[in-house]
Amino acid sequence: MSNVRSSSVEPAVGFAADSALAHRFAAPILLLARTMMAYIFVVEGYEKIAGYAGVAAYMAKQGVPAALLPLVILTELGGGLMALVGLKTRWAAVALAGFCLLTAVVFHLAAGETIQFQKNLAMAGGFLALVASGPGAWSIDAWLGRGG
Repeated sequence: MSNVRSSSVEPAVGFAADSALAHRFAAPILLLARTMMAYIFVVEGYEKIAGYAGVAAYMAKQGVPAALLPLVILTELGGGLMALVGLKTRWAAVALAGFCLLTAVVFHLAAGETIQFQKNLAMAGGFLALVASGPGAWSIDAWLGRGG
């Protein structure tokens, strides 16, 4: 029985060392992750403002009321900026995960849209991981003393 315990402890020691290293760099890693995930939403939100009429027409063509475009812009640009700087991060991540899932279902279920559908699912998963992990130490949430 002692062999079983010692063999089960060895992987845990290796994992603990890896975990300690990841924990040491968690703040910059989470900042990088937030930046990478937020980038597309900040850019797309801005582009929707710049091309408002065209985006509204595209949404209407897809059966989505163009009246929802301000909410889309607010979600993408506002949520993206909030995730980027780490302000109310978990709330922003929930909103962006939901946005990704809705976008996948509404716009990317059609034939030839498989990669876009999968990308939206992957982004939703990344935001759900951010919900679970929180924003990290390099965030406004941490600076204000709240968990995001």
